[in-house]
Amino acid sequence: MLKGRTLFLATTALLAATPVFAQQTPAPAAAPDPAAEPPASDDIIVTAVARGQNRLDSSVSVSSLNSDAIVNAAPRSTAELFRSLPGIRSESSGGEGNANIAVRGLPVASGGAKFLQLQEDGLPILEYGDIAFANADIFLRADFNVARIEAVRGGSASTFASNSPGGVINLISKTGEQEGGSIQGTVGLDYGEYRLDADYGGKLSDTLRFNVGGFYRVGEGPRRAGYDGNKGGQIRGNITKTFDRGFFRLNVKYLDDRAIAYLPSPVRVTGSDSNPTYRSLPGLSANTDTIHSIYFTRAVTLDGANNREVDDIRDGMHPVVKAIGFETEFEVADGWKVSDKFRYSDISGRFISPFPASVDTAQNLANAIGGPGAILSYANGPNAGQAYANPTTSNAIGVVLFNTKLNSLNNITNDLRVNRRFNAGDGTVDFSAGFYKSRQTINVDWTWSSYLLDAKGDNAALLNVRTATGLSRTDNGLVAYGASFFGNCCRRSYNVDYDTNAPFASIGYTGSGFNVDASVRYDTGSARGFVIGDGPVTSFDVDGNGTISYPETQTTILPLNSPQPVNYNFHYASYSFGANYRLASDLSVFARYSRGGRTNADRFLFNANNVSATSGQLQPGARPVDFVRQAEAGVKYSHAGLNLYGTGFWAKTAEQNFEATSQRFFDRTYRAYGVELEGNYRIDGFSLAASGTYTKAKIISDNVTPAVIGNRPRRQAEFVYKVTPQYTTGLFTLGASAIGTTSSYTQDTNQLKLPGFTQVNAFLSVRPVERVQVSINANNLFNTKGFTEAEEASIPTNGIVRARSINGRTISAALKLDF
Repeated sequence: MLKGRTLFLATTALLAATPVFAQQTPAPAAAPDPAAEPPASDDIIVTAVARGQNRLDSSVSVSSLNSDAIVNAAPRSTAELFRSLPGIRSESSGGEGNANIAVRGLPVASGGAKFLQLQEDGLPILEYGDIAFANADIFLRADFNVARIEAVRGGSASTFASNSPGGVINLISKTGEQEGGSIQGTVGLDYGEYRLDADYGGKLSDTLRFNVGGFYRVGEGPRRAGYDGNKGGQIRGNITKTFDRGFFRLNVKYLDDRAIAYLPSPVRVTGSDSNPTYRSLPGLSANTDTIHSIYFTRAVTLDGANNREVDDIRDGMHPVVKAIGFETEFEVADGWKVSDKFRYSDISGRFISPFPASVDTAQNLANAIGGPGAILSYANGPNAGQAYANPTTSNAIGVVLFNTKLNSLNNITNDLRVNRRFNAGDGTVDFSAGFYKSRQTINVDWTWSSYLLDAKGDNAALLNVRTATGLSRTDNGLVAYGASFFGNCCRRSYNVDYDTNAPFASIGYTGSGFNVDASVRYDTGSARGFVIGDGPVTSFDVDGNGTISYPETQTTILPLNSPQPVNYNFHYASYSFGANYRLASDLSVFARYSRGGRTNADRFLFNANNVSATSGQLQPGARPVDFVRQAEAGVKYSHAGLNLYGTGFWAKTAEQNFEATSQRFFDRTYRAYGVELEGNYRIDGFSLAASGTYTKAKIISDNVTPAVIGNRPRRQAEFVYKVTPQYTTGLFTLGASAIGTTSSYTQDTNQLKLPGFTQVNAFLSVRPVERVQVSINANNLFNTKGFTEAEEASIPTNGIVRARSINGRTISAALKLDF
């Protein structure tokens, strides 16, 4: 193994030593490019604002990470990277996607990033960040193409982007402004990861430049899965033509990546709900194991047309994205500028992963399947065919396999803007207006099935069940061709197009250190398509052998002849106004009030009380749009290497939602208030960055479960923080980060707690010669078990809770060459 890793790094070095393009003479300055990476000292913000602004002059709460900070963090997923942003709560325990991401106490009632939009170069990855089994971060990868990340929390995000009242996180690409590139090989020292990153950019002529890069990786991943859980890569590029009065840029992206999806695993919880102790089950580590297994990779099911298909569980989260777009800006006449961003994305894939629907002693689960005295045996693995040992004391898992085919998540987006700056006495007036158009397709099949699995890590075996009289009740561990542990729900197929049209405008005045702005947006749109399901349970000859096995008597099929139409419209207005005053060259204060909306998408359709099954129109009282009202005020200071930012905030959120794992609907209102603190200091080679967010949140109304009124929303900690000290010399950089959270509740009933925890990461980079860097990175250095979610509201009688921890310690080494 060591020889293989040495060869891998040596090969990387040889590849990097080959020049790609010769250096070229710098070109004359062209027209300004708002998407180009600015010098770090300028700190110009371009996300969710009318015009690029210095941070001290902006009346919004914004943070950014440059490319060096991204590299030093060496995150194992994009969600881990987002934890570096103040005010962002990112549950980074699900793998390379499927994260729950929230901002400023706004709720995560189901999953994904409902009120926060994820963008690449100013356009959304998906129009909706919480599509069931297709969270936006699944289709996003941060690699060497990223110049910086900007995060706007609240504020003008409501009016400069649709469906993003909580904020926007924007990954901004390199555009070839700086000649050169790099190549890096990374290897996991104590886990399975081999990764190659590369990018290069520069000028092709005085008016033409480009950037291209990507990554490829393969490996088991940070947990023991028994197979390569992560396999695939991405390539992205752009080419920019500059003119006397503007520029035109063509962007392309291709992503084809398989990433294992970690869902909750069973853990032992002792103590009390208010003071619990979480421990791993024997042979199933909460932070280094997973219930994935080399003996559980094949899933036989019925597809969206009720035909037999065999799926590969190793696909995990498998996004396939083929995108092309352009960005342009020109000064057309007398100071008027027109800009346009367009992108078409062909998106498909799969989400497939085992979910522990039920955990108990193997015998209890067997009896539930085969009746009293049921007999257990191993269906596969090294003990295949043998009797299962100690069934009354050993645990097993009733698995519902979340098997979801993403037929199409295609989207097309266009953002057209016109703006101009006018002189107004001693100040200036900035005017901007535009029109946003998008179409988001959601075409998905849910083809779930149920299995019985041994409760252990490191390649658990499937289990078979026979009745006390010897009749088979399973087929190689398969219990049912449906979600039998969920009451046979969730065989669904739906194909809906969501059209969004949004004119918007803003006006702002700047003068004598003071600026004030106001903006408005009006979204209108429609939902058109159909929904099929949930299907009935029947006997069905799935394998076509002419015999009906017992699992085939438990087959859930789609009622293909009974599609339910979706045919309704929506509209809503958003607005924001704020002011900023520069008290001194290094000190400013600001305040802002905003109202923004978020259209409900596919999850809204799962509630029969929302959309008529016959007409597809909205039912009386149905609310297709959720609103967020926010107020914020803060202070910003920047002088001589010291930057300090503090913002107080208040938010009120009305939400309807649906959660797939619990099959629950939500209709409630939340309130949250708190303070965000962010600071950094640099002196010579030493720097210290720190951030913290205190949030006081509660449920103030609930139309479904009134008993939770007054409680804190689940998983909402009162304080989250990050501290990152770093020391840099010409020879090396040494640093660490501590990312922590106080305790929260597993569910809205506020019984069982998720303990607070701190995760420590450390990194060391050495530059032995010019343009060569060797680094080592330790993620979760002290192997902390930090639980981000749990399914149970209280400790059950058997003491087993289904919870999800952050990954255990992983250490990687990398060799990077710049050229």
